[in-house]
Amino acid sequence: MTDVLAKYIPEHAVAPVFELIKHYGVHLKIVNERVTRHGDYHRDASGYHRITVNASLNKYRFLITLVHEIAHLAAFEKFGRNIKPHGDEWKLTFRNLMVPFIRPEIFPNHLLPLLARHFRNPKASSDTDATLSLALKQFDEKEGDKHYIFQVPYGALFRIHNGKIFKKGAQRVKRFECEEVSTGRMFLFNPNAEVEILP
Repeated sequence: MTDVLAKYIPEHAVAPVFELIKHYGVHLKIVNERVTRHGDYHRDASGYHRITVNASLNKYRFLITLVHEIAHLAAFEKFGRNIKPHGDEWKLTFRNLMVPFIRPEIFPNHLLPLLARHFRNPKASSDTDATLSLALKQFDEKEGDKHYIFQVPYGALFRIHNGKIFKKGAQRVKRFECEEVSTGRMFLFNPNAEVEILP
């Protein structure tokens, strides 16, 4: 298991993550990319704790995602299964599990203050923290003509992962209002959403 983990997370995180996996009896499965989520935790009918994480994640996002999912399991075990999935109990658990990893042997120095800020009050997804998400994306493998919503000029057309085409509109607080070209419906996009700018 440590050999597998070493392919996906930073070297100095392998031993402590393996200890978490053993401690909580996790069955970890590394899966092909799912666009809608980085990872998933569930307890199956036979009582096994199953966690899946996308294989395509860079090693820093993979580590954060794996600890995020282990935090669901740990929070349910400590506080009961009636808690909110991303409520206060989960936030406390996630922060406590993640803090030992926020050090320069594991994460690059320029990520440490962003992680420290994020884990004061962790969100359901690190993608909703635009600053941290963009900083983590610099470690992704580069793909063709990918850009982020904040880079798309006002009024320009762009395509998202499912092929739908949108026209970029105005920024509303943190997110951008964009019109789906085929239906005229309005949608809100986080500034760090990856898109393909159309000519």
